[in-house]
Amino acid sequence: MDARAAGNLETPRVIRMHADDNVAIVANEFGLPAGAQLLLGPALREHVPQGHKVGLVDIAKGAPVRRYNVAIGYAAQALPAGSWINEHRLVMPTPPALEGLPIATRNAPLAPPLEGFSFEGYRNSDGSVGTRNLLAITTTVQCVSGVVEHAVRRIRDELLPRYPNVDDVVGLEHIYGCGVAIDAPEAEIPIRTLRNISFNPNFGGGTMVVSLQDPSHVGFDAMISSIMRTAEQHLQALDKRKRETCPASALVVGMQCGGSDAFSGVTANPALGFASDLLVRAGATVMFSENTEVRDGVAQLTARAANADVARALIAELGWYDSYLERASVDRSANTTPGNKKGGLSNIVEKAMGSIIKSGTAPISGVVPPGERAHRKGLLYAATPASDFICGTLQLAAGMTLHVFTTGRGTPYGLAAVPVIKVATRSELARRWHDLMDVDAGRIATGRATIEELGWELFHTMLDVASGRQRTWTEKWKLYNSLALFNPAPVT
Repeated sequence: MDARAAGNLETPRVIRMHADDNVAIVANEFGLPAGAQLLLGPALREHVPQGHKVGLVDIAKGAPVRRYNVAIGYAAQALPAGSWINEHRLVMPTPPALEGLPIATRNAPLAPPLEGFSFEGYRNSDGSVGTRNLLAITTTVQCVSGVVEHAVRRIRDELLPRYPNVDDVVGLEHIYGCGVAIDAPEAEIPIRTLRNISFNPNFGGGTMVVSLQDPSHVGFDAMISSIMRTAEQHLQALDKRKRETCPASALVVGMQCGGSDAFSGVTANPALGFASDLLVRAGATVMFSENTEVRDGVAQLTARAANADVARALIAELGWYDSYLERASVDRSANTTPGNKKGGLSNIVEKAMGSIIKSGTAPISGVVPPGERAHRKGLLYAATPASDFICGTLQLAAGMTLHVFTTGRGTPYGLAAVPVIKVATRSELARRWHDLMDVDAGRIATGRATIEELGWELFHTMLDVASGRQRTWTEKWKLYNSLALFNPAPVT
């Protein structure tokens, strides 16, 4: 990364990611006005907002616009040096083919293993380790979600205070069940997702299940009382669990970015990628996801596959995604979102380059299909849609016990089943949402921290949060979203 200028907030500052890039992004919080003179660069021809790209040289119509040393698009018109380069002035490249890709050509091992790192977790009989001790209540059908919501409030208020070793009671809300063609093609995805979520290590090896009302109950209150009696039996068992020292290798970390901006690939995601490599070196399991946001970087991923089988699995999942888009008669341009574009991301190619960085440099040791559980260590690709909540739901099913979520737009995202560490891409966002963001990665852009320093900070933060020594803001506010199932099957 080449910070083209430094100094106080009045000094024009832009960030170029690679020496061969012909654009840079504006780092100043309020953007730069027309006429602002870049250090060793052109004067701006027009106002350019923070995070948006400015042309460093003249770019001819049809010529590639390069960021991350990748052609993120082609100039739709002649763009003189100093121009604001946005989505309206770019033509998006066609997606790369899924044939002829490099296979396991760049999968060298990381630096030596990291030893001696641990956290305080809850051991389960199957060998997994939780970061929280939760009573989870799930449903067989969405019809009883209101019942469970009512019961959870009563259990939390009336029963939970008696069991100090239980962190919380959570309802695993979803909208699946009645009226669904369960024998339809691919209907097994939401079914196995719900099943595997119930086995999440944070639930102590089991969940409560609430189905349609028992006809033996007379009245709503009798039904709730029955649920509470069952809940108390589970709470008594969970309360016997105690935290104990566990190696860092027992962690299962899910990574995701939502509400991304142009700084995501400059600050938060590179730091998270560094932390991801540290976790892999410590023997942990780390998952990155989002088919939409890796599709345009498929060659980077297949090259990092641990072997040809992993590369083929990656290609198969992304090929399925291509077919999914084709069946719906849409293309990948639906992502980037309006918020992404306001934050400086012109299209999905640019967004993909910044998203993939959070996977670090480790070899990709396996692929987890949607709704399946992860069964190996190291860096895994968990195939999910890009939707924040569907991605989080599928990573829960894969066995995630800790979540790290980077954001440039301040997405108020949270999960009840696992602690979520929120990482702001910009210091201005971290200041504005000081009681929602746990880590300020914007310090990298201002020179107050390096990627490596923030990566180590994130690594230690994860260990502290996993141990219960630190509670995230989403936990403090109980800022939780419902589960969102990926359901490609038709509904009757």
